[in-house]
Amino acid sequence: MRAAGPRLRLVSLTDLLLGPILRADAARPLITFYDDADGSRVELSGATLANWAAKTANWLRDECDLQPGDPVHAALPAHWQTAGALLGAWWCGAHVVDQAAGAEVSLVTADRLDDAGDAPVRAVVSLDPLGRGLPDPPAGFVDWSSEIRVHGDFFHATDPVPGDAPALLGATVDEVFATAAARATELGVGPCDRVLSTTDWTLPGGLNDGLLAVLAARGSLVHCANSDAAVLAGRADTEQVTAFHRG
Repeated sequence: MRAAGPRLRLVSLTDLLLGPILRADAARPLITFYDDADGSRVELSGATLANWAAKTANWLRDECDLQPGDPVHAALPAHWQTAGALLGAWWCGAHVVDQAAGAEVSLVTADRLDDAGDAPVRAVVSLDPLGRGLPDPPAGFVDWSSEIRVHGDFFHATDPVPGDAPALLGATVDEVFATAAARATELGVGPCDRVLSTTDWTLPGGLNDGLLAVLAARGSLVHCANSDAAVLAGRADTEQVTAFHRG
């Protein structure tokens, strides 16, 4: 009789990152996003971020017919909407990549339309502080915010996502999570920490340092885009920051 192979843990990257946070305290602030270019501040609890991710996952599966392992291209900056979009992609088992060639879905900003290539579904992420979509998307594109809004706030997976499935640039679910957890340890980030970061979420290192490591540690993130160095110290006090990461 042939020996059984290793058992594959069936859980998505989003389950690994958000599950413990939601079970511990879904209502606590998880991402606080500042944009010093327009003076906006947006705060999302774990539950709210999970809702955006669930809507994205439902849209990808039900409208885009995305299957586990299918590539989703992301050309997005550090932003709370980016967090919702990526976590939604991982929730339904997508493989997030940084090139549009061969991708089933491409997620881009309005200033990076050319990066979307010829993906069957091309969606613009507005980066609006309040989550509003584009009233008139460019020809050949849909508006991500408008598309996902009609979908459910909860995601129930119909296909299991094994731990050895590709999740980010060829790295598996388990590898991405392990890398994020290890990086959190290197940065000294734990469950009680509130991390102020100015790191852009370039794939894969910037995303790992700026978002995934914080989530893996079950900390909370204060991200400052277009940061004004003169206000960071005061903001750290206001937001009760306990750790800093500046890329």
